[in-house]
Amino acid sequence: MNRIIKQVLKENKSVREEKLKAVRKKLFIRFFASLALTAALFSVVFVLSPIVGGAVDTQPYIPPDVTIPTSPEAVEFANPDTELAPNESSVLYDLIGIDASQPLEILLLITIISVAPSILLMMTSFTRIIIVMSFLRNAMQTQQTPPNMVLTSLALFLTMFLMWPVFGQINETAYKPYADGEITTMEALERAGDSLKTFMMKNTSKTSLAFFLDLADATIYAPETYGTENSAISVTDGDLSLESIAEQVGLHIAIPAFMVSELSRAFQMAFFLFVPFLIIDIVVASTLMSMGMMMLPPAMISMPFKIMLFVLVDGWQLLIGSIMSSFNL
Repeated sequence: MNRIIKQVLKENKSVREEKLKAVRKKLFIRFFASLALTAALFSVVFVLSPIVGGAVDTQPYIPPDVTIPTSPEAVEFANPDTELAPNESSVLYDLIGIDASQPLEILLLITIISVAPSILLMMTSFTRIIIVMSFLRNAMQTQQTPPNMVLTSLALFLTMFLMWPVFGQINETAYKPYADGEITTMEALERAGDSLKTFMMKNTSKTSLAFFLDLADATIYAPETYGTENSAISVTDGDLSLESIAEQVGLHIAIPAFMVSELSRAFQMAFFLFVPFLIIDIVVASTLMSMGMMMLPPAMISMPFKIMLFVLVDGWQLLIGSIMSSFNL
């Protein structure tokens, strides 16, 4: 009985294999037949297209009483593929020498626009304000309260409030003359850059500026002897005002020196900000240790006292007033 069952299974298996081979053979033949038919159709199209195209008149019919306009605008409208000269009067062409008519130029323009806000924020008081407020939240151990969006928005509005005189100067000396057509784009940018550089030099430490001057191997002269062959002076001199030598310092030196100086001052303010909250942590931890409550986290007990202390001393006005008074306008 077992032999009969095995023989039947073998016969069924062989039948299935033969059917599979037949199906595969048919699919193989159909594939190559369709491929050959497709190739034949393409070859016919490529062969007949020049003949048919040459027989058709592609020139439009122009009545004899109609004149053809020859202005550049009409030529561009009639033939969009015609390459015309870039618009040399555009602001973009004056700045970077491109008219944004190519995909790569558009990508470059989008990149510049996306990076420009970050560059401008680094040249203002935003860095110091946002860092000090972030350290305040860490010192109070309030986790994500206030949220990042609230701190960033507050820092932005405080930056606008603090930088408003500088923005007004840029508007009077750069934007209005440019809008009236009195100066060019590059002159407007130079005037705006000079106003921002003056603000940065007022709030840059001498050690930071001297460090980047040494890295750039740049030389600084006294304001009254600038342009002469007199010997160079040191930036760290006590009587020297960085504002008076702003014209001798380029933006490639002024910007990183200002940013490093802002980071240093923000961390110095953060140290004095941490001290009262650290004292509260020490007092709470010592009290819990003396009471034998070592398993209770001190941060859970100290955080309400930190919030109460911050509210009683009117901490927000005190902090914002300290930040505003730390800038030299």
